Amino acid sequence: MSDQKPQMLISYMLLRKLIGCLGILLPIILVFGAFASNCQTIQGSISDYYHTEMRNIFVGILCAVALFMFTYKGYDKRDAIAGNLACFFALGVAFFPTSVDASSLCTTDCAENCITYGEWIKIVHFTSAALFFSVLIYFSLFLFREPRKRSVALPEAKRKRNFVFKVCGYVMVFCVFAIALYHFVLIDNFPELAQLNLVFWFEVIALWAFGISWLTKGQFVLKDN
Repeated sequence: MSDQKPQMLISYMLLRKLIGCLGILLPIILVFGAFASNCQTIQGSISDYYHTEMRNIFVGILCAVALFMFTYKGYDKRDAIAGNLACFFALGVAFFPTSVDASSLCTTDCAENCITYGEWIKIVHFTSAALFFSVLIYFSLFLFREPRKRSVALPEAKRKRNFVFKVCGYVMVFCVFAIALYHFVLIDNFPELAQLNLVFWFEVIALWAFGISWLTKGQFVLKDN
């Protein structure tokens, strides 16, 4: 039994690092992969890459994240439930694509799968994305910061990791609210903002915060002695 516990901890550390790496690499792979396929334009959002030649990569990475989340059990039932929910919502983002703006993407060299889906599919996509990030925020702000032994003083490395989790969690909160503000308020009043691809950049920041949080939880940095 004593030999199994270190193996279990090592496997969870690796799983956390893999999840973190995928979060950080997703936008990088999509952008440079699209550039390599003669799509020289940054898309309006990460999800818009579904309609380019990077569609399979986009769906594949999200499915990998979903699989890793499903296998992640953590230390108690809350970790397992949150992981299962993250898996479900990640699959919702992957298999219920956002609608494409026919006046922009479809008229460029980036268009590969230029299809306008029903409004309900778009709603499922955005709801899944919002709930997916909500679960990730819950991981960073609550689950990751809890001590394994409440009666023991937190080691210095753990206190530093908790600070990273807190910063990453609030960065994701800010990005989610910024994207919501853009969609529901700013875009109608300031349509010229669409040229800045603000949603894409806020999503990139949120994904990097998610990735850094999981890499830190996997002790890629700030390791315990």
